[in-house]
Amino acid sequence: MVPFKKANILIPKNVDMTKWSVVACDQYTSEPEYWKEVEEIVGDAPSTLRITLPEIFLEEDDVEKRINKINSVMKEYVDSDLFEELTDSMIYLERRQSDGRIREGLIGMVDLEDYSYEKGSQSLIRATEKTVIERIPPRLKVRENASLELPHIMILIDDEKEEIIENLKKEVTEKDVVYDFDLMENGGHIKGYKLSDASMEKVIDGLDRLADKDYFEKKYNVTDKGVLLFAMGDGNHSLATAKANYENLKKTLSREEYLNNPARYALVELVNLHSSALEFEPIHRVIFDTDVTKLVDSLYKYYDINEDGEGQEFELVTSDIDKKLYISNPKSNIAVGSIQMFLDDYLKDNKGKIDYIHGDVTTRGMGMEKGNVAILFKAMPKSELFKTVILDGALPRKTFSMGHSYDKRYYLEARKIK
Repeated sequence: MVPFKKANILIPKNVDMTKWSVVACDQYTSEPEYWKEVEEIVGDAPSTLRITLPEIFLEEDDVEKRINKINSVMKEYVDSDLFEELTDSMIYLERRQSDGRIREGLIGMVDLEDYSYEKGSQSLIRATEKTVIERIPPRLKVRENASLELPHIMILIDDEKEEIIENLKKEVTEKDVVYDFDLMENGGHIKGYKLSDASMEKVIDGLDRLADKDYFEKKYNVTDKGVLLFAMGDGNHSLATAKANYENLKKTLSREEYLNNPARYALVELVNLHSSALEFEPIHRVIFDTDVTKLVDSLYKYYDINEDGEGQEFELVTSDIDKKLYISNPKSNIAVGSIQMFLDDYLKDNKGKIDYIHGDVTTRGMGMEKGNVAILFKAMPKSELFKTVILDGALPRKTFSMGHSYDKRYYLEARKIK
């Protein structure tokens, strides 16, 4: 059975949808001014800002208070009949990005029984990047007492024929529209359609074809490898948190109870890797409040660094340096992996706080500030993703991002998980 199902999807009714829908919590983690602007836009209106936790606040002293408030507002929203429930449904959506391109997606739920973020996993749903186990507990605190889930999870399928999601535009009409509005803060526009039973059957049939073992092995020229149907795009740690929460529940329930528990599933958006609107962007590193000279000297001792174009390329930016450099003796298959290994080792014993930043201009600006170091990378070709994960397993964490921060998935749909 394909681990993608119909879901009971909640859509808010009689609200300002632009104020309702807010960008994924793991964006703008070093830009408090962004979240201040969002607060001002939302005001007192119902909003996903009230029922999600932007990660910029994860290490604040009042995080427990924030989480409790989130849980109480979720209950308030449910009890006040804020939502319309689309039972046993999937939603086909068209997201017009800030550049005008249309990214098509499909909302449904995945079965966490078929997902693993463990190293070497052969499950149908797999992490594409290393999952940092330490990042799960604080997120688990948000989910374990939550009555709702709101996904910013985006999962990729490798449908080079562009049939499964792309053909859905022919299956829907204006009478199927369930939302249609502009997203705040340069997020573009989004329009969603409820699918008919016949259309949903076509989706499952298409996914079944992708999951066929013979087809899979011929396509990727592999044998004795578990079928990889769904590869994580965005929201890796959110799905890992949903899995951890479900595994914890299993310890307290009978097999029949946990297999029928709504927490067994997670609401996600499927997107085709081959979408022309989907671009892989690099995720850069900025180390704040560090001894710049010591960090740079340590990097040169850790690796053989040259400026002659030999090896893995990266760019180093500080208040005094802006140059392309190359690692001739790397420890990973890609530059971001090699640099991450160095930073992990260096920051164990040295001053500095790392953050993962989207966008060249923003990263450069932060790197030029006194006491900071920025390291920039080229984007990974998206065509390499599935084959690399099949053969090598998960990539180093924060290897790539799909598009600009403002083109990320916005919180919109919800589902009851209790």
